[in-house]
Amino acid sequence: MNYGFVIDNRLCIGCHACTVACKSEHDIPIGVNRTHVKYIEKGEFPNNTREFSVHRCNHCADAPCVEICPTTALYTRADGIVDFDSDRCIGCKSCMQACPYDALYIDPDTHTAAKCNYCAHRLDGGYEPACVIVCPTEAIVSGDLDDQESKISQLVANEETITRKPEKLTTPNLYYVKGSAEMLDPNATNQEEKYLWSEQSSGVGHFAKYAEQRVADSDSENLLIQLAMETSARTGKPIDQRAIDNVAQEIKQDIDTQEARRVYDVPSKGVLWGWEVTAYVWTKAIATGTFLMMAVWIWLNGGINAASEMNGLLTSLVFMGITGALLVKDLDRPDRFLYVILRPQWKSWLVRGAYIIMGFSGLITIKLFDSYFGWGFSWLMIPGSMLAILGAVYTAFLFGQARGRDLWQSTVLSAVHMLVHAVMAGSVAMMVIAPETSAWMANVLLWGIILNLCIIAKEILMPHDTPDTRKAIHLMTKGYYSKYFWAGIVFGSITPIVMINTYADTMTLIAGGMALVGIFLTEFVRIRVPQMIPLS
Repeated sequence: MNYGFVIDNRLCIGCHACTVACKSEHDIPIGVNRTHVKYIEKGEFPNNTREFSVHRCNHCADAPCVEICPTTALYTRADGIVDFDSDRCIGCKSCMQACPYDALYIDPDTHTAAKCNYCAHRLDGGYEPACVIVCPTEAIVSGDLDDQESKISQLVANEETITRKPEKLTTPNLYYVKGSAEMLDPNATNQEEKYLWSEQSSGVGHFAKYAEQRVADSDSENLLIQLAMETSARTGKPIDQRAIDNVAQEIKQDIDTQEARRVYDVPSKGVLWGWEVTAYVWTKAIATGTFLMMAVWIWLNGGINAASEMNGLLTSLVFMGITGALLVKDLDRPDRFLYVILRPQWKSWLVRGAYIIMGFSGLITIKLFDSYFGWGFSWLMIPGSMLAILGAVYTAFLFGQARGRDLWQSTVLSAVHMLVHAVMAGSVAMMVIAPETSAWMANVLLWGIILNLCIIAKEILMPHDTPDTRKAIHLMTKGYYSKYFWAGIVFGSITPIVMINTYADTMTLIAGGMALVGIFLTEFVRIRVPQMIPLS
């Protein structure tokens, strides 16, 4: 059994009955929707057409929201429905980053994630979803896709159907009859700053627009008759309704070749992972990098004085504590943060990362006691270094699970990038903690900055090539946030290289501080900008 939906765009009239029924059935607050209707237009009035498309959860066979959810708040039922349990949700918003279809939202009342769940409670009682029951044109069809005799299976088998973003490999169970790229691909439509009902896209809501439809209909009819007369004169055939219909079809074909634009859209959810996530990536780099570079120094140079080792361990522990605090602060339900540990879903890199952080912090604590009491546990530097590397890079794999954000999908390169950041941050910390290491750490920092620039250049000039990636790179390098990006490059990379090479003895620490600022600025842009690319 595998439940799914078919949306027949030949029948949809854009009445929003499905949206209203869904809101009523699930008591959904104002400003958010589990199902919504998107409008696009082609052509110029009066030679324009409008199309409607119902968007909601696709109930994917390989649902990225289920894979990334750290607490099994989202799960796939045996019948293929992707359902959720709000009592387990911690409000981490990972599912919203993972969904390529913009189907999830944070409930403003409960501060937990929610979405279309196929009206599972109705289905279990023998009823169809509320949207299916209320649709006046039967444009929404539900049923078992595995049942070859069902209406939904017949539609999929016999009609020309498409799915949204099949390249994401989610295997969506939502099909569109007579769907078009303009309806289903957010990159295929022109989104102007202001348009009819554009307030809806900013979450403010909209007010009904009153118009004299009769006048518009009359003008359109007169135009068709005039064009039909011209056609009659050209062909020598008498004017009849079929001639008018033929001209109407010609107009529609001409309109179809023109650029489509949105005229009614889903409210924007904005940036989901804000400065807290950037700061947590930054503090984590300092925490893991300090331990790692201290361990490398000990192995290559035979040891470090006790005071420097203690300061290094304390620095790692303090910044790792700040990292954990930032993670908790970013949750919409911080009171449930322990669910990640107590109710783990092991496929999620958020869970794996939490256990890496716990293990790393615990090992640092034991090593602190070892340094103070002289237990002789020097071997702890080996597993500690391994956990430091894992702690530095695991966020790249978490971002990789966020399949909705194309710029984050170069997982291996991102992991190397984050490890380089940790090495850079650790070398700067070691210059402060253990001044005797300054000259050696300055060389490490120099080569780290150079490698960091090479990775950024690769990401910008030879990206993972998709429309969303190209759009994100354009915004990073030429959009509003480009000033932060280029400041990170010039102030945080190029200038420190010059300073280290020219004033190695006196300017090394200042150059290191500038490099840390550069890491923060470039990561801020790299994390924020992809979230500004519309998914729906």
